[in-house]
Amino acid sequence: MKRMTGIHSSSLAALLAIAMAGGLAPATAVAAPPPAVAVGEPHSAARVTVNYVNPEEFSEVKEFGQQDRFNRTDYLKPLKAYLIERATKMLPAGDRLEVSITDIKLAGGYEPWHGAQLMHVRFMKDIYPPRMDLSFKLIGSNGEVLREGSRKLRNLGYLQSGMMRPTDTDPLRYDKALIDSWLRRGPENL
Repeated sequence: MKRMTGIHSSSLAALLAIAMAGGLAPATAVAAPPPAVAVGEPHSAARVTVNYVNPEEFSEVKEFGQQDRFNRTDYLKPLKAYLIERATKMLPAGDRLEVSITDIKLAGGYEPWHGAQLMHVRFMKDIYPPRMDLSFKLIGSNGEVLREGSRKLRNLGYLQSGMMRPTDTDPLRYDKALIDSWLRRGPENL
């Protein structure tokens, strides 16, 4: 038998026998990933929760479909994530915000009468402003409701607001700006 560098063939055979008997973990074993939520921690520990109330009835869905049938854009997930991210930064430590969104109409609209070449183009015009209707509850660290109410967020002059940079290509930029303008008031003025 040919001798291997660094290990004798009889030693290699002994190691293989031990591994096969179960003395060593297989080399392909992978540690399980840690749980996303710590054990004992309630899933509702989120400081900001956002729920869509009957999203199939939203103005946007009625007009263009659940995921914008022309451009296959799913706007519900990104808007929810954005609202959670921005509101979490705004809240004082220990406070919670519960938001229920009851209607969304994204900025812009389709104009199929321009022909097949422009069928998939969302036109940004003043007549298609972003809209969002919601109700909210701001809860203090002691569990007391600090503020609650309903809001109809609108920006009729969204194209002239000067809030957008020319390099901003996010298709939801005007809708996210609507959320920002609401949250910018701060928790005491929601």
